[in-house]
Amino acid sequence: MPPREGNLEAPTRHPVPWREASFYDEADCQREMARVFDICHGCRRCVSLCQSFPTLFDLVDATEDGELHGVDAKDYAKVVDQCYLCDLCYMTKCPYVPPHEWGLDFPHLMLRAKAIKFRKGEVGRGERLLASTDTHGQFAGIPVVVQVVNAVNRTQPMRRLLDKTLGVHPQAWLPELASHRLRWSAPKQGVAQVVTNGQRTPGKVAVFATCYVNYNEPGIGHDLLKVLDHNAIPWTLVEKERCCGMPKLELGDLEAVAEHKAANIPVLARYAREGWAIVSAIPSCTLMFKQELPLLFPEDEDVQAVKAAMFDPFEYLVARHKDGLLKTDFSRPLGKVSYHIPCHGRVQNIGRKTEEMFKLIGQTVQVQLNTVERCSGHAGTYGVKTPYHPVAMKIGKPVFKAMAKDEPDVIASDCALAGHHIAQGMSQAGTPPKALQHPLTLLRIAYGL
Repeated sequence: MPPREGNLEAPTRHPVPWREASFYDEADCQREMARVFDICHGCRRCVSLCQSFPTLFDLVDATEDGELHGVDAKDYAKVVDQCYLCDLCYMTKCPYVPPHEWGLDFPHLMLRAKAIKFRKGEVGRGERLLASTDTHGQFAGIPVVVQVVNAVNRTQPMRRLLDKTLGVHPQAWLPELASHRLRWSAPKQGVAQVVTNGQRTPGKVAVFATCYVNYNEPGIGHDLLKVLDHNAIPWTLVEKERCCGMPKLELGDLEAVAEHKAANIPVLARYAREGWAIVSAIPSCTLMFKQELPLLFPEDEDVQAVKAAMFDPFEYLVARHKDGLLKTDFSRPLGKVSYHIPCHGRVQNIGRKTEEMFKLIGQTVQVQLNTVERCSGHAGTYGVKTPYHPVAMKIGKPVFKAMAKDEPDVIASDCALAGHHIAQGMSQAGTPPKALQHPLTLLRIAYGL
């Protein structure tokens, strides 16, 4: 099917009918993949994104007549396995998304195929455990145990064992467990008492810690809290929380996503209805509440309330500045900063808010900014898995090179996982970064805190 003129209207995302029996009809799903893959083959605009599209086009090009009908439907799974649901094809490349009559939603079609695979029991125990962040984060913050676990995980025998049992590539970067969890080490609320609402911003913030910040890098959370305190913004840690469910979504385990939603949404909805901005420092977690859960549970009023109250931290802080309520008393220069915009930040449709903040800092103290807007290749658990880590490093090569431009003093990414992946790729390319910091840490430094 040859490509036609694309749709110029804003994309419209349709709810995911995952609770309908027809959603799991494998034959119907394959027919829809054939329709979509044929359109993608005729267009090929997304070839430079993830590995799904080169995989698809290679399958087509290997047929006798170079058309999709020559591809064995069993090989469609090879395309599905390479998709890590970054959403960039839908949001930035595809001209045929709804309301176009062809109605392509490649990521959610891949999600459907992943859900069918999961329901058939074809997702291994290792992958399921890797996506259970609350499970392997339970040792964080336990004295002695943390040090032992981190030390053992750095050894070659353990990395070989993780490769064999969980499918974690021996050379992939893995996060260490924190000696102090954020939720154990931070006060439950900030020192500010006066709530000052703005036109764009609620004047108080409920912080959703996220698994990664809580278990692995609590310093990111502490820096966010210091910035809120400095700006006299009342804050509180969300009373209780579980994983947002994004790792389970990537597996197609939609029942587990529903379980996490059932634990989180009633708690978060209370904050939303009490006028709190809900802030999450991990883009994937923020996106889960802003987009994926609302599309999976479109009829749930609590989900929609949380969606309306959910903010990326820099989205909130920049809006706070536009309300005239953010302090700009920056005192420490940041030097040369190479900043990476992660995919799950881009598809939130909020603009380059972290970049805006760096430029605001640069009006007072010295900041030489290099912004890189391209997929790093890490993509959640994809970048650490044995079959995909080499592909993830290949996808990230243009980012590694771009981030090394002008020998930056520090590199940063809103996605901490992507930041470490980039640092590893830069080191392998012979241009190791001098320092890696989260943008919230750099903001805290700029404030002189």
